[in-house]
Amino acid sequence: MDVKIEDSWRNKLSSEFEKPYFNKLVSFIKEEYQEHQVFPKGKEIFNAFNHCAFENTKVVILGQDPYHGPGQAHGLSFSVKEGVPFPPSLLNIFKELNSDLNLPIPSNGNLSRWADQGVLLLNATLTVRANQAGSHQKKGWEDFTDAVIQQIAKEKEHVVFMLWGAYAQKKAAFISEDKHLKLHAPHPSPLSAHRGFLGCGHFSKANEYLRSKGLKEIQW
Repeated sequence: MDVKIEDSWRNKLSSEFEKPYFNKLVSFIKEEYQEHQVFPKGKEIFNAFNHCAFENTKVVILGQDPYHGPGQAHGLSFSVKEGVPFPPSLLNIFKELNSDLNLPIPSNGNLSRWADQGVLLLNATLTVRANQAGSHQKKGWEDFTDAVIQQIAKEKEHVVFMLWGAYAQKKAAFISEDKHLKLHAPHPSPLSAHRGFLGCGHFSKANEYLRSKGLKEIQW
């Protein structure tokens, strides 16, 4: 199947695109886009991969669903385009950056500036029906994003995985702590951020680890 995705990822994931689950997923997604309002736009579904080639991936931040409100999701987990108000989880991420690295709250929530440095901003589910959180879960996306995590964990070394919340932490089983850094914290949602996300220091820990492996740190 011809999936429009960045070439290095196409090479790594080509076998996934031929599997029965992926064909069923594509049929489901096409129907959803025809019959409902679905986010992000079709051309942005694989944005995380198009901004962050396989060989450049240094950090993985795993979200759950794309944002399901109008104008928010654009294919990068937790990110919104310029001019879109910060969703609560993203605001908490910026608050943590401020306390961890003394960085000012940025003027916009577009995290493509991170993705272009090697941060894979991956949601476990890459599409969602408008105003219906979780509506595209258990349709095949999780199998695909499991394969993505497995490829990174197996074929790369010294990648930082930021696993925020129980949903993201389920993916941790694929990742060897001998080869990679796994950072666990509650989800940055207002429901859980005060239980340990705020104060987790993940951004400074990630940069310390990258530096210790001779890799360029991320300009958060």
